[in-house]
Amino acid sequence: MVGGLSEAAWAKRLGHAFQAPALRTQALTHRSAGSRNYERFEFLGDALLNLVVAETLFQRFTDVDEGALTRARAVLVRESSLADLARALHLGDLLILGQGELKSGGFRRDSILADAFEALIAAIYLDAGMDACREWVLAQLDGALSALPKRLKAEKDPKTRLQEFLQSRQFALPEYELTEVLGDEHERHFKVCCRVASLRISGCGEGSSRRTAEQQAATDVLNQMTDLPTHVLQ
Repeated sequence: MVGGLSEAAWAKRLGHAFQAPALRTQALTHRSAGSRNYERFEFLGDALLNLVVAETLFQRFTDVDEGALTRARAVLVRESSLADLARALHLGDLLILGQGELKSGGFRRDSILADAFEALIAAIYLDAGMDACREWVLAQLDGALSALPKRLKAEKDPKTRLQEFLQSRQFALPEYELTEVLGDEHERHFKVCCRVASLRISGCGEGSSRRTAEQQAATDVLNQMTDLPTHVLQ
């Protein structure tokens, strides 16, 4: 952790001047460093983030259906996207970690960085209210929101693309099997296999949630399908 920062330096670093610095400290404290950590903040921050993003997409794209809005939101709030935003703020340098997490490089891990980013959203909300929270979130997401096309046509996720492709050719739907769950209750790591029996293809994926692992497994299958002869897929 970077210590000894003045409140002005903290405000410049994070883009928010905390009236209650203890909220900031808790938002940056991993569970490995003590019982007063960011887990509850992360829960609230996740809900606030989804609300702000959904509200913004709803207002910007007035003629877009629910499916496209949902897929666009998923891209903006997925773990890797939030981890990138956390890195832009250099949150890894500010995290308070236990010795085990510190030695294992927890300050670089996507799951921890994304959780801390969501916790920080909650801390700002608790410190200054919804308007300040919304303003801060939108400032962090400005680049990602600007990168969205003016006429939103978000790409469908891998599971949806795989299912629709198989259905269009009257093939049996893929089967997903959870093969392994690792880690503590709040630091779970999932491994999933996806099997398309009709094409004799299996793919595997892993991630910090079962859904992420399933999406990766579907991506693996889709990649393998590109190598199949055309007549097999007809």
